[in-house]
Amino acid sequence: MKEFKMKINGSEYNVNIENIEDTHASVEVNGTMYHVEIDKPIRQTAPVIRQVITTKPTAAATSTAASVKVTPAAAQASGTNIIKSPLPGVIIDVCVKIGDAVKTGQKLFVLEAMKMENSINAESDGKVTEIKVNKGDSVLEGADLIVIS
Repeated sequence: MKEFKMKINGSEYNVNIENIEDTHASVEVNGTMYHVEIDKPIRQTAPVIRQVITTKPTAAATSTAASVKVTPAAAQASGTNIIKSPLPGVIIDVCVKIGDAVKTGQKLFVLEAMKMENSINAESDGKVTEIKVNKGDSVLEGADLIVIS
């Protein structure tokens, strides 16, 4: 079952997709069940789960949150680090602000993805020059989160 929160014309709806078979789906919208016909068959695929986890043991490694870090090579060469989201999710905490000096391994964000909290850490020392997301924002995989110079 997949759950979604949708906003249509300013009204919020809780949508649960119960079942999909070929061109028919059972969908619950705000507690009311609907049988929906789809114009094309939906191809069911197994979900792909990707997560990058640092392998350095740290004191924080005993927590339930995984440490995640992603840095593009081109950004490193120019002295600017652009940290991107390693997977789709929701930013549940922003741990730094513009102008902060950060150290390698310092927690920058907490990203909730697949009901798991993931710490996104600084990969190098620097100064936060731009924060591209806010607490509560939904982000896609590869979205820019922060710029560190």
